[in-house]
Amino acid sequence: MKDSRPLHPGFVVANTAAMWLATAIASGALWPIYRSPQLVVLVAVTTLAASAIAVLGAVFRWRGFVVALVSVGVFLSIGVPLAVPGEALYGVLPTADGLLSLIAGTALGWKQLLTITLPVGSYQALLVPAYLLVFGTVVIGLSGALRARRGGLAVLAPVLLFLTGLAFGPDFATWPRVLVLGLVATVLAWLAWRRWYARREAMRLLTRVGDPDGSASRRRVFSGIRAFLGAGLVLAIAGTSGAVASVLAPPSGQRQVARTAIVQPFDPQAYPSPLGSFRSYEKPPAASSPMLTVTGLPAGARIRIATLDSYDGIVYSVGNGQADAASGSFTRVPYNFDQSAVRGTPVTIRVTVDDYSGVWVPTTGKLESIDFGGARAATLRDAFYYNDNGGTAAVVRPLVSGDSYTLTSVLPVQPPVSQLKTLQPGTAAVPRLGVVPDALLTTLDGYVSGISGAGARLAAMIAGLKQNGYVSHGVSPDEPPSRSGHAADRITQLLTDQRMIGDQEQYAVTAALMARQLGFPARVVFGFVPSIAASGPTEVRGSDVSAWIEVDTVQFGWVAIDPTPEVRKIPDEQPQEPTQIARPQSPVQPPPQQPQTNDVQTPPDSTQDNPAAANAWLEVLFAVLRIAGWSILAVAIVLSPFLAIIAAKRRRRILRRRAPLAIERVSGGWREFEDSVLDHGYPIPRSPTHTEVAAVVGGMQPLVLASVTDRVVFSSGEPDDDEALQVWRSVDELRASLGSELTRWQRIKALISLRSLGGYSVKSLFKR
Repeated sequence: MKDSRPLHPGFVVANTAAMWLATAIASGALWPIYRSPQLVVLVAVTTLAASAIAVLGAVFRWRGFVVALVSVGVFLSIGVPLAVPGEALYGVLPTADGLLSLIAGTALGWKQLLTITLPVGSYQALLVPAYLLVFGTVVIGLSGALRARRGGLAVLAPVLLFLTGLAFGPDFATWPRVLVLGLVATVLAWLAWRRWYARREAMRLLTRVGDPDGSASRRRVFSGIRAFLGAGLVLAIAGTSGAVASVLAPPSGQRQVARTAIVQPFDPQAYPSPLGSFRSYEKPPAASSPMLTVTGLPAGARIRIATLDSYDGIVYSVGNGQADAASGSFTRVPYNFDQSAVRGTPVTIRVTVDDYSGVWVPTTGKLESIDFGGARAATLRDAFYYNDNGGTAAVVRPLVSGDSYTLTSVLPVQPPVSQLKTLQPGTAAVPRLGVVPDALLTTLDGYVSGISGAGARLAAMIAGLKQNGYVSHGVSPDEPPSRSGHAADRITQLLTDQRMIGDQEQYAVTAALMARQLGFPARVVFGFVPSIAASGPTEVRGSDVSAWIEVDTVQFGWVAIDPTPEVRKIPDEQPQEPTQIARPQSPVQPPPQQPQTNDVQTPPDSTQDNPAAANAWLEVLFAVLRIAGWSILAVAIVLSPFLAIIAAKRRRRILRRRAPLAIERVSGGWREFEDSVLDHGYPIPRSPTHTEVAAVVGGMQPLVLASVTDRVVFSSGEPDDDEALQVWRSVDELRASLGSELTRWQRIKALISLRSLGGYSVKSLFKR
């Protein structure tokens, strides 16, 4: 309800100043997201512009829709230079592309903020959410403070700004006490002042009516003093309690924010292991073809394609498929990635892609920034993801010939080979191994028997592989046969054959598995080890492909070790023919066997069996059964595609309902409901939320199911079996209700619909 009293200039100034101060403090929660001077400019200019709209609307008594229209106009006018500075003309004028980015960022920027590495600076249109948040809270909050009867609720606007900044920020706190206590103090002082001002105005009205003894004036003064004293007392209690609590019971672990609960959009498990294509680089014509042209690569540097830390006995792969695991969690990288904690040598290289292709981006060292060039620069920049745990970079739009990029990184300090014996295992977390061949344990025991010390045992293991092993890629007729692959059976063959023959693929996997048994966190790195050109760019060919291992150590962090033996002549295999043992002939010949004669002859059977009379009814029955059988077979052949669809959906439903974990059963129940909605023809948007799907269906029960699913999936706790059972009961009821008002033909069409069996569902349907 609006206040129709005329505005006093002091009232406007005081509320505006309080809103500015509260907004400035609350905007501190946005700093960890951006860490850019552009954010300071944005907050300052946006606060002034939004305050001007609110004040003018209050002074001239604009109606709500007028304030909204003016706000939209100002938002679009100043939004491009503030929130999308890269697309502003001369840095201050909006452009058509900038306006499109501003509008798109208003709707989509929030999601992008949750799938990108912080800080983002002024990268693309990611400042738009901050701009919208500050603009909206100031206009709405200050308008309410100046015009609403319950204007004290305006303090919720900066509080909302602060909480949203925390939700979209990193999982660690920045200036927590300063920001919280400063915002609480400002809000309480603002509320206390508004209460004092309201009392003072009431007393002035009373004074005009009559105050013969001046008691009203004294009460007015005492009321203001009490209000400020009360606010100060509350602030002191809150501040003291917060400080004591933070000292006595500091928060443990990382904060749970929005970005820690979402699923990252790049899943490395959706792509084949790059190590599986190792041997293809050694075969002609790839072996002699230029894969990359690199400028600025220092001597001895390696080019990393991917870091592989998950082994299931078949392949070594990137990550273990869990979105919250550091090894498999890829995030978008804006203009910069902080590597200030890495000790090493800064390096900048320029890479031009020749015959290389794929989603994995070749890098070196620990990435700090990447700048794509060429015609697809914008596309690759939007598709770039990075996993800092393993130093692996990827693009969801694969690299092709002609792409180029400039890479700035840090080459970590590495110990010399002579210091391997002094290394101690680090504490880095790596996924658990799926299979360890028995032959590997036996061979490792022979290498390290009688040696003490983790580093010394690691050095002995590497020396044993290099001493006993021989290198052969098996692609040339002049080379001994060498089977590709690195599954458990191939590693067993490598270690049990008379001659240990393999290449970097097998030796790197073997060394990584052995290092894990020695207590070192270890992983395999697949990439190139080119011969650095003395001057000019370095041409990386397919024959430069290699694989090595990295072990985590206390002294140096991740240390790169090459376990592959030196290339040398492979000796001929020794014959392994079994010894023939001649048996002496017996001097006594056995008597010849006499054929057995049967003196008793069985008389021939001269009787004849007369055939039984044919049963006419049986003949008719068999004829009917034959016709029915062939008819059923024909109908089954015609209906087999539809029956396969029904069977596939039933199999999918059973897998989801019987998932081992309750949270998987809850999530599977929702997916089953969503698939039913798709099959019944409801128009579901791309990448919808649970609430959006429920809204399309309509009714209260879908919304309740969506709310329960969100709470279970995105909460930190684990659901129990009863919750999963209740979710599936609701899903069954909703699936039945979807077809309750349909005709029989419409229900059949939904039953055999292929809409829910597209894409990933088909690939993973029979995975388990």
